[in-house]
Amino acid sequence: MPRSQWRASFGSDAGPLDEAPAGGDGARTVRPQQRRSHNDGVTRSEREAYTESVLRVVEAIPAGKVLAYGDVATLVGSSGPRRVGRVLAEYGGGVPWWRVVRADGGLPPSHGAEALRRYAAEGTPVGRTAAGRFRIDIGRAAWTTPGPWDAELRVHQQP
Repeated sequence: MPRSQWRASFGSDAGPLDEAPAGGDGARTVRPQQRRSHNDGVTRSEREAYTESVLRVVEAIPAGKVLAYGDVATLVGSSGPRRVGRVLAEYGGGVPWWRVVRADGGLPPSHGAEALRRYAAEGTPVGRTAAGRFRIDIGRAAWTTPGPWDAELRVHQQP
């Protein structure tokens, strides 16, 4: 229900989860908040093209090399690393997800042990921080992509 109709119905400017006026029985009524899309203004085909581009980039990262989430986002021409992370969280099980890392080289908190096993198998340079945590040596492990290949993966052009 739009806020204007809410105001007309209850005579207030209460929000979607605010307490509504009590009914005759004194019970509290709460109107559920309307779910908003995280992809406002993005069509389904654009989301699918973006997802496919992210997965293609991740599949192309050679064994023993890594890219930061932000680097993948730059390659596909998107707005940022969180969107890449979301794609990998939802669809990344079939691609080498462990080759996409945080910019500081830190291991993924929920999959660190699995990632570390795969890094060892691929020969990815891993070191330890002063605190004893594992970290990818980004200077040695970063993958530099060939120039012409970059352009074919872009689905969103930067302004």
